[in-house]
This record gives sequence, structure tokens and C-alpha cells, in this order.
Amino acid sequence: MNQSATAGLSRPEGGFTRLLTRWGLPAPLFLGYVGLLLFMIGDGVESGFIAPYMAGNGAGTEIKASYVITVYGVAVMLASWLSGALSELWGPRRVMLIGLAIWLVFDVLFLTIGLGGENYTLMLICYGIRGFGYPMFAFGFLVWITAVAPVARLGAAVGWFYFAFTGGLPTLGALVASFTNPLFGHYGTLWVSVGLLTLGGLIAVLGVRQRTGYQRLAPPDVKPVQSLVSSVSIAWKKPRVGVGMLVRVINTAPEFGMLVFFPTIFIDQIGFGENRWLLLVSVIYGTNIFFNLIFGVLSDRIGWRTTIFWFGAIGCAISILLLYFVPIAMGAQYYWLALIVGALYGATLAGFVPISALLPSLAPEHKGGAMALLNLGAGAAAFVGPAIVSLFLGPVGAAGVVVIFAALYLVAAVLVRFLKLPKETEQAITRDASLQDTGKQVSTA
Repeated sequence: MNQSATAGLSRPEGGFTRLLTRWGLPAPLFLGYVGLLLFMIGDGVESGFIAPYMAGNGAGTEIKASYVITVYGVAVMLASWLSGALSELWGPRRVMLIGLAIWLVFDVLFLTIGLGGENYTLMLICYGIRGFGYPMFAFGFLVWITAVAPVARLGAAVGWFYFAFTGGLPTLGALVASFTNPLFGHYGTLWVSVGLLTLGGLIAVLGVRQRTGYQRLAPPDVKPVQSLVSSVSIAWKKPRVGVGMLVRVINTAPEFGMLVFFPTIFIDQIGFGENRWLLLVSVIYGTNIFFNLIFGVLSDRIGWRTTIFWFGAIGCAISILLLYFVPIAMGAQYYWLALIVGALYGATLAGFVPISALLPSLAPEHKGGAMALLNLGAGAAAFVGPAIVSLFLGPVGAAGVVVIFAALYLVAAVLVRFLKLPKETEQAITRDASLQDTGKQVSTA
């Protein structure tokens, strides 16, 4: 086995390390998971109110606010792709540091000269550039995880990643906002997010000592331009990886899209009010974070594709329709029903968790390129979701947009049937090897 890839995994285990290993969490990366959770809480604090808040503080209208979020989504998409390719060249830890710095610098500028001055142009620029921050931090860490974790337990390791990721954005972030908004107001709450994110970022980059993430993962002869080009060309050299990227886009595009227009509908039209809307968001993603773990572990047993098809794609196609139409039909007096269908959507959304284990496993010898496309798909979702809302909210209305989202999930169900694992990955599962290990063996074969 490659020593750098498994350093820290083969040392004598203490009781806490054995417990983490039993739960499928790579023990040397534990503080990275903790830091990621706090980082994403800071990033997710704004998720339940930022669009209407911008509309009332410089953007002018909800449509113009959606343009800011769409620009942000483009930046997220590009940074998500770059995080995989650059992690291969520079090492995941350096990419995480760059992401942390970008987020802090441009969020402070956004708050002071953008929102603070109610300057729409500066809001567009600063918030947009800030979009490069969280994907480089979070998905840089995901590359670190896939390089270190044994393939046989990769589903669980990725499940823990999404436990931390969605635990912050937007679950606990929205919950924090529900307490801080009445105390400090929306603007003060946005400054609270800066403190939480800084703390999480420092815990992750300073606390994790596992050495794989400190060094480049690509072979020494791979150049920057070559790495970036290969991270795109793999989509047609390994078509299943390209198809998997599309599934990853569909996974969270509706999630990002609904956060653009659901707040106004649920708060004003249905009459939940802001606090009950934020509580609903917390229930959706609170359920999601626990099912991230459940489906991560379950997928290692029943198969990654099976989990995605039934629990992810088919489940989400049904649950997102219920999430919108049940509250619309029943009204604010049946809030408890909204909580139930919200929890169902959160649970089925977690059914897509194994895609982050499946996609790099489709091409272990090109793991960096596959991870770049996976992250590109995750970032593209932050653009595609709001873009669908911007394009179709006017012509077809809110109900029509939700039906479009449900149809996309059905498309994902069809696509995932084509994502069959290569024999090298199946052999790695039986050997308890890592993808970093498997990729080296395939490349030298």
C-alpha cells in the first residue's frame, strides 16, 4: 500500500480511533470534519434570508437579488471544478487555505461596501467572488477524504463529509440564524457567520496532520495546464464519469433553486412567517444530515447505484412535489404536515450521497479528474438551480418550477443505471485498498 496515502491509518489504534473507524470515519481526518461543520455553519447562516434581504437592501427586487445569487453560483461552479484539479497539483490543504482566505476577504467587503452601502454593483462583484471560497475549502477536503479512505468504506466516509457539509449549509446555519436574527438583526447575523466560519476553517487547516493532504497527489510529470485539461477531457474519455457529473448536478440543483423563491412563498404567501420557515429549513436539513450517515453506511452494503436510484432520484422526485404542494394546499394551520414532508425531502436528498464515492471509483487512475468533474457538478448545481428559477419562474410560476425539478430527478434515475463500477474498483473493495492506491496500480499496469 502507498505509505503516504495510508499514513495515520495503520498506527496502533486507541479506543476513540477504533470507534471512529467502526463508524466509517477516517480517524486522522476527524478535526477536518469538525472544522468543516463549523465552516459550513458560518456559510449557511444566511441561506434562509439572504435573497429577500438583498432585495430590500440594495438589489431592489427579488429578481435582481436572484441575479447576484446566479453570479455567485457561477463562481461556485468554477471553484468546485478547480478545487479538484488544484488539489491534485498543490495538495488539498493548500487549496483549503486559499478558499478560506477568499471567503473571509470578500465577505467582509460584501458586508461593508456592498450591503453596508446598498451598492448593487459592489454586491454583485463581492458576493460573486466570495463564491470561490467555500467550494475550494469544502471540496478540497473531499479530495483529501477520497485519497485516504479505504474504498470499501468510502461511502461511509463521504457520508460523514455530507453530514458536516449539510449540517452547516443550511441546517445548523439556519437554526443559528433563527436565534441571532431577533437578537442582532439580519446584518448582525451575517457578521456572526464570519466568526463561526473563521473558527471552523482554522480548526480544519491547523488540526489535521495527516500528510497526504499536504502534498500533491498527481504524478510529478503532470503540469498545471495538463491537469486542468484532463479534468475536463475525462468526461468523454470516460463517459460514465461525465454522466455521473450530470447526476451530481441534478442532486442539489433543486435544493439551491428552492432557496431562491421558497422563502417568499412560505413566509408570505402561505403565512408561516420567517421563524417557522427557518425552522422548516432546519428540519429538512437536520433530517438530511442524519440520513447522510445512514445512506452512506447502507450504500457500502447494498450498492452505491442502488441507493442513489431508489432513495435519491426516485425518492426526491416524489418528495419535492410533496414539499411544495402539501403546504400550498393545506395552509399555515397545518404546519406540522409541512414539517413531515420537509423531513421526507431531507431524507431522500441524502440518497445521493454515494455519488461522491461512485464517481471517482469509476476512474481510479484518473481520480483527480473525476473529483474535479464531481466538484464541478456540485458547483454547477449552485448555478443551475437559481438559473432555472430565473428563467422559468416568470413563464410557468412557482408550481411549474417545482415540476421541472421533479422531472430532473427522474432523469437522474435513468442516468444512474449506466454507472457500473470497473473491475479494478471492485477488486479494491475486496482488498480494503484506497483509491490513491488503486489508481497507482492501474496506471503502472
